[in-house]
Amino acid sequence: MKILAKTKLAALLVLLFVFVQPAFADLASDKAAVDAAKVAGTVGEQGDGYLGYVKGSADAGTTAAVTAINAARADVYAQTAAKSGVTRDAAGQATGAQLLAKVPAGQFFKPLGGAWTKK
Repeated sequence: MKILAKTKLAALLVLLFVFVQPAFADLASDKAAVDAAKVAGTVGEQGDGYLGYVKGSADAGTTAAVTAINAARADVYAQTAAKSGVTRDAAGQATGAQLLAKVPAGQFFKPLGGAWTKK
C-alpha cells in the first residue's frame, strides 16, 4: 500500500513539475508541434510516460520536439524518483498511466506491453 501511495505521489509531483515548472516554458513550441502530431496520429502517449511514434517515425521538426520533451520528462522522472523513493521507471509509468487516461478521443496511446490504440 505504501508503494502505491508513493507511486501516486510521484505521479502527482511529475505532473505538477511538467506542467507548472517555468523552466519548461521554452518547450512551448515543442509542445505545439507534438500536439499537432498527436492530432495527426503521428505521435502518441505511452504507458512508460514518454511520447512515441505511432507509425515508426516523423518529420525532423516533430522528431526534435519529441526528443526534447522526452528528455525533459526523463529529467523530471529522475528528480521525482530521487525525492519520492521510487525508481525513475516507476515515476514515468505512474505519470504515463495518468497521461493515458487523459488522451482525447481520436488520438493514439500505447499502454505498457500493448499496441498503439486509437481512443
